Amino acid sequence: GPPYYTNDPGTPGHLNWEINLGYMPFFYSDQSVSHTPDVDINFGVGNRIQLTYENAWLRVQNPGSKTKYGLGQSNPGVKWRFYDHGETGLNISVFPQLFLNNPNDAVRRGITPASQAFLLPVEFSRKLGPVDVDFEVGYQSVHKGPDGMIGGLVIGHDVTRKFEMDVEFYNQSTFHPSENQPTFDIGGRYKLRPPAILLFMAGRSLEPTHNNQTYFLGYFGIQLLLPPKPFESDEPHPQESPQ
Repeated sequence: GPPYYTNDPGTPGHLNWEINLGYMPFFYSDQSVSHTPDVDINFGVGNRIQLTYENAWLRVQNPGSKTKYGLGQSNPGVKWRFYDHGETGLNISVFPQLFLNNPNDAVRRGITPASQAFLLPVEFSRKLGPVDVDFEVGYQSVHKGPDGMIGGLVIGHDVTRKFEMDVEFYNQSTFHPSENQPTFDIGGRYKLRPPAILLFMAGRSLEPTHNNQTYFLGYFGIQLLLPPKPFESDEPHPQESPQ
């Protein structure tokens, strides 16, 4: 999950909220699209189910025309972690999602695509020695557009008890016509004080820059975990005694 495109099987926990607020720029050779901000709201139902809603206020800049602003596509979804072997074992989830246009003029103004989509991905996570590995693969069925696939891999390591660094490889593809948008990025999470975690990521396309390949993409924002609880990194280890 944020600041990355690859999702993992994690859920917020019963009746807990995870709210991500971020600025997401995408710079291409001939245009730029920015989420200002991107709002991603997640709510836990039981310990293995997550209800999700995401949307963004978009800024679209094309050469020779005025900058456009408007509401992006609504992205509701439900995640279910149906295989759970604890924090260090293998975990698997399924996360069906919809991408729907809102009843506004965003399509007419060229802010959002006319196509709407259903995405069915599966997420895997496993701790391998000092690193955490998250993998996601999914099929996307598109109405008024080409179907495709998504795939992502995140490899991370806890540098300190509060600071995590990760690398991500992600690809979004279509079948007819056959196109790929492979990207690479580096990012991290830093635990501030409950309930806030700092999120950041920066990357670019792995292919030469042209119309649908970014020369820069990023995520800069904050995650709120509600209701506020001490982070695990703030809790004493069993051999330690509270101050």
